[in-house]
Amino acid sequence: MFDFVTPYPDFDVQEIKAYAVSKNVQMIMHHETSSSVTNYERWMDTAYRFMKNNNYNSVKSGYVGQIIPRGEHHDGQWMVKHYERAIAKAAGYQIMVDQHEPVRPTGLHRTYPNYLACEAARGNEFNAWSSGNPPDHETILPFTRLMGGPMDYTPGIFKIKMNYYDTAKKEQVHTTLAKQLALYVTMYSPLQMAADLPENYESHLDAFQFIKDVAVDWDDTKILEAEPGDYISTARKAKGKDNWFIGAITDENSREAVLSLDFFRCR
Repeated sequence: MFDFVTPYPDFDVQEIKAYAVSKNVQMIMHHETSSSVTNYERWMDTAYRFMKNNNYNSVKSGYVGQIIPRGEHHDGQWMVKHYERAIAKAAGYQIMVDQHEPVRPTGLHRTYPNYLACEAARGNEFNAWSSGNPPDHETILPFTRLMGGPMDYTPGIFKIKMNYYDTAKKEQVHTTLAKQLALYVTMYSPLQMAADLPENYESHLDAFQFIKDVAVDWDDTKILEAEPGDYISTARKAKGKDNWFIGAITDENSREAVLSLDFFRCR
């Protein structure tokens, strides 16, 4: 049970606010409701006012666990109405929303421009426990989940061996560094994330530079080749610029891709 305005003792809101301003960085707040939805509804106005007063113009909301009140479910009618209420109320405060554990999107971002992205499928965070996502997972999502709208998949995992954090663990993320970079192109979201620890990027500054350079929204998209469940190669033109980016991913099998760039001649 949170009130969404009281920080932990080691989190100085005013100091962090001032530091962000000094670095020209905009902050995003995390509202983890722990699925206590009626509690969150009581606090939304207060929480959004707190955000605006402290230079937060974006919120990532989460609904981990079984929905409270009991008997309601993430994709039930009661929760669908809640998700819409939360987005609409945030819009009134000019706050951007990124929902995790939400209802499956069906074009809601067209109704609410502040609804920039959401999870609504097995995202990259599932690789942190159990056996994680299989290698073909990201080759399927562009043809299923992403048909409903942008997905906050949270790519950018550079340290893929779990025994780095716990020597007893034998699991690894079923990916490669190159694939994690390609996801910024193949998985559409106008809100992207560098999801690993800062120290894991320090030894791969050349690769991290791509995350800094890659666009987050696009004017044009070309699917150059694809077989759902096997591979996909995508080319996208950065919004308002002449820069193009190409991302190609595969399943557990290695492949050589020969891509035609004839569409450049049509411009």
